[in-house]
Amino acid sequence: MSVVLTIVSYSCGILLDAFLIFFALFQIISFDELRADYRNPIDLCKQLNPLVLPEYLIHSVITALFLISGQWFSLLINVPLVVYHIQRYRNRPLMTDPGVYDPTTIMYAKQQWLTNREAWIRLAFYLTTFFYYLVALIYVLIHNF
Repeated sequence: MSVVLTIVSYSCGILLDAFLIFFALFQIISFDELRADYRNPIDLCKQLNPLVLPEYLIHSVITALFLISGQWFSLLINVPLVVYHIQRYRNRPLMTDPGVYDPTTIMYAKQQWLTNREAWIRLAFYLTTFFYYLVALIYVLIHNF
């Protein structure tokens, strides 16, 4: 049962991580368009803010799957980002809609640099974990079947 749960958790992790990679790439492209003046900051925030909570939820689900299946190393590498997501959402600008991007502050050069850097770091993390989950899934399949 534990092996099957491990296989399911890594398989779901791979699939859900692909969505997270897409979200991070979309954010990087959107911030680049904002920096090049192809996009309005209000439209950018209206487009990116609805994706924030699904991204946080998907990553939390992956982390919960590793907790349930007892994959402690995978859980250990995911927990810091979950904690950061919680901290980031709790310290977001005062807004009525869910999300973390505020159109009034997103135009500051430092804020653009920070959000762009954050998106690149998340993309690197999601790509790294994607390949780690793939290798771990193959390892579990080879050693148990």
